[in-house]
Amino acid sequence: MLKRELANGLTVSSIGYGAMGLSEFYGETNDLQSLKLLDQLLELGVDFIDTANFYGRGHNEELIGYYLSKLQPSQRHQIKIATKCGIDRPAESAYARSINNTPDYIRKCCDESLQRLGVECIDLFYLHRVDSKIIEQSMDCLGQLVKEGKIAHVGLCEVSSKTLLKAHSVFPVTALQTEYSLWTRDIEEDILGTLKTNNIGLVPYSPLGRGFLTGKLTRNSDLPDGDFRKTNDRFLDGNINHNRNILDIIQPIAQKYQATPGQIALAWLLAQYEHIVPIPGTKKRQYLQENVQASEIILEREDLTTLNNILLQFEVKGQRYSEEGMKGVNV
Repeated sequence: MLKRELANGLTVSSIGYGAMGLSEFYGETNDLQSLKLLDQLLELGVDFIDTANFYGRGHNEELIGYYLSKLQPSQRHQIKIATKCGIDRPAESAYARSINNTPDYIRKCCDESLQRLGVECIDLFYLHRVDSKIIEQSMDCLGQLVKEGKIAHVGLCEVSSKTLLKAHSVFPVTALQTEYSLWTRDIEEDILGTLKTNNIGLVPYSPLGRGFLTGKLTRNSDLPDGDFRKTNDRFLDGNINHNRNILDIIQPIAQKYQATPGQIALAWLLAQYEHIVPIPGTKKRQYLQENVQASEIILEREDLTTLNNILLQFEVKGQRYSEEGMKGVNV
């Protein structure tokens, strides 16, 4: 697989892997099957794994740590791990959360993540959600963790251009992680330009629209029990029926390239910025292979134009998160 530099020398596979669904939010999980899937990442050339202490309340990091512990040292050193802190999630509540970016909490989370992952240094450490009121203190702490060798690079998630630039002035931000896909384009108004001007990497999560842009989820009933999308605004019956119209625009382009709609969605993202690395997640090898193969698709100018303008023809119905889920987004 081709490599891409996010920023500051952090070079990874042009398609990464989002591991969140291996622990929760997307229906049933199975650790044995998850480990088999992770084994296939290196075979396919994927060397960038995204996790967080939030996912499964530590389970996701522990799973990734166990996977890493079974690798040969030469294989282990090929893989770059990104994880996150900054959200405090009470054990007694399924979804409630609060933002905690205090230096003491950041250090505590970093040490816990290092232990769960079984590594000496975290390749990319994000603030999962940001308290803009204390961003300078938070970035100073993260910079100190870099100097101490506990983390190699600093990232932020879901911040405004103003907060990003404020943070970047304290310590270099290697990557911004935010939702970005053919049906979620908020960052194009301002943030994407800021990233390009300052040569900051971009890591889009949900690059396949939480699976919708693959064309395989067209009804709410397609979703299993326990899958958070079942109650997500965009996947509710009235909205998902309308949102299917976006697939009618993508499908002819997919046929032209003998590709799937999901591969076209990823190829479009890769064409938006040279320092962009999407992190689609999946539990199935077939889809993992499809995602990797998307990196080989070079879209022609006319097709890029059609996809760039897709929201001029089509208005997405439904918010991307609930009110609780939007806490800390674009602050």
